[in-house]
Amino acid sequence: MLNVVYEDNHILVVIKPQNIPTQSDISGDTCMVELVEQYLRDKYNKTGNVYVGLVHRLDRPTGGLMIFAKTSKAAARLSEIIASKDNFEKRYLAVVNGSINTNNGVLKNYLKKNSKTNMVSVVPETSAGAKYAELEYTVVDRKEKVTLVDINLVTGRSHQIRVQMKHIGHPVYGDVRYGGDILAKGHNLALWAYKLRLVHPVTKQTLTFLATPPADMVPWKSFDVDGYVNKNKSYN
Repeated sequence: MLNVVYEDNHILVVIKPQNIPTQSDISGDTCMVELVEQYLRDKYNKTGNVYVGLVHRLDRPTGGLMIFAKTSKAAARLSEIIASKDNFEKRYLAVVNGSINTNNGVLKNYLKKNSKTNMVSVVPETSAGAKYAELEYTVVDRKEKVTLVDINLVTGRSHQIRVQMKHIGHPVYGDVRYGGDILAKGHNLALWAYKLRLVHPVTKQTLTFLATPPADMVPWKSFDVDGYVNKNKSYN
């Protein structure tokens, strides 16, 4: 069942469960686009095709807030808003391995994706196909072996948070692909899109949405993620 946070005639904001692909892939597994399509068919008694505009993505193992457009007009405007960055903010909470010494920082790298292995690497700026990647992080809390960080994505590259955090020696907890499962195997990736702030593509109203990661699950339960997300309500 789709977890809907907000809906109007133009947009739909939902919480993407972890380990569900954003759009269809070679696995053939049900994806978010299909779930949204089915939701709209059922709610509005529609038959045949329904319009779902995919304007941004989350990696399959990442959970949290996603926004979809319900009309082509809204999709076009949302794409412009996201590209401009001034009127769109997407923040993540992540638990990373180890203790980060600095309380905040900015990571700037060039990334390249290997389409055959679906792996992304940090490469020199002059590498063919390299794309600039930037993120800002703030340490929220530290435990003995892990750190909770709040991340603002300045750019939106494939696997960006996972690769850049690994590059500084702090892979995301539970990240099998990039070495973050060294502390504990079998747990979900500890990466969650907890905040979306945007200017509505039609009404121009500024909207902010928040979603807490699974607070009762490892490693989130080691931190007061509920309290942190609720505190952010005062900063909307």
